[in-house]
Amino acid sequence: MAQNLSGYHRALDLFEGLVAGVSPDGWDAPSPCAGWTALDVAGHVTGGQHLVQALATGEPVPDIGRDPARFVPDEVLMSWRAARKECAAALTPDALRTPIPFGALGHLPLADYLEAYILEPLVHSWDLAQATNQPSHLDPDLVHHAFATAQVVSAPLRAKGLLAAPLQPPTGATEQTRLLAFLGRC
Repeated sequence: MAQNLSGYHRALDLFEGLVAGVSPDGWDAPSPCAGWTALDVAGHVTGGQHLVQALATGEPVPDIGRDPARFVPDEVLMSWRAARKECAAALTPDALRTPIPFGALGHLPLADYLEAYILEPLVHSWDLAQATNQPSHLDPDLVHHAFATAQVVSAPLRAKGLLAAPLQPPTGATEQTRLLAFLGRC
C-alpha cells in the first residue's frame, strides 16, 4: 500500500523555496526562535531530515536543537537538498510502516508520524520567512492540519520548555495567525 505523503512533501517544498530565497548575507538575521538566526532555523529543519532518516533506518536520532547550524556546514541550499534527498531515499514502504515512539500516543507507523511532522517544517518556514523578509503566507490546508497536530503535541513540548506559551490572537485572525499565536509567535 503506497503512503500519501503529499502534505509532508508540500511542507518541505515550501521550506526549500524559502531557503532558496535567502540572500547570501541574510543567514545571520535573527529569527523569531529565541537565540537562533536564520541559519540556525535552516539547520534545525535540515537536521529534521536527518532525524526522519534515522527513524526510517533505525539509526540513533540526532539532537536537532543543539547547535543546529552544524547541519548546514557549507552552502545552505545544497546541504538542505542533500539531506532531503537522502531522507527521501530512506522512506521505503517498509520504513514507513515501522512503528516509532511518539510520546504519550505510544508507537505510530513512521508514515503517520510524518503527517504530524508537517508542523515542524511549516512553522519554521514562517520563522525563516520572518527572519529574511520573505512572504510568509503558508498553505491553508497545511496550516489546518498543523494546527490540529499542535493542539495534540503542545503540552509536553511546553512542559519541556521547547515551546513558548500561547499568545492571544487578534479578533478575526486567520487560521495561520491563530496557529502562530498558539505556538507563541506573532
